[in-house]
Amino acid sequence: QVKLVESGGGFVQPGGSLRLSCEASGLSFSFYDMMWHRQAPGKEREIVASITAGDGSTDYVDSVQGRFTISRDNAKNTVYLQMISLKPEDTAVYYCHARGRGLLAGLNYWGQGTQVTVSL
Repeated sequence: QVKLVESGGGFVQPGGSLRLSCEASGLSFSFYDMMWHRQAPGKEREIVASITAGDGSTDYVDSVQGRFTISRDNAKNTVYLQMISLKPEDTAVYYCHARGRGLLAGLNYWGQGTQVTVSL
């Protein structure tokens, strides 16, 4: 059974930092592209950052470029999202997403989400 478990969310003041973690189990982690998405109240879910399997290339939505860093540790089956200089508009539920590549293309798994609240 595949599980993605996020952790590290919480309440932080503007300008603060958080590091989200997503630990995967039940899948060949190194063969999956990993992504973080977020969904704010009343808004559609959007992709925030991605990191590929293999060479670990990264990509970010413009609104977080330079503030968020995605990384992965294949030995620990874990993907991270380091967030600095947080803004109130970063408030959302953050979801981890695993997307299969190659022979695993079409397989998608999601975590349950972790709440990030940025406020005074």
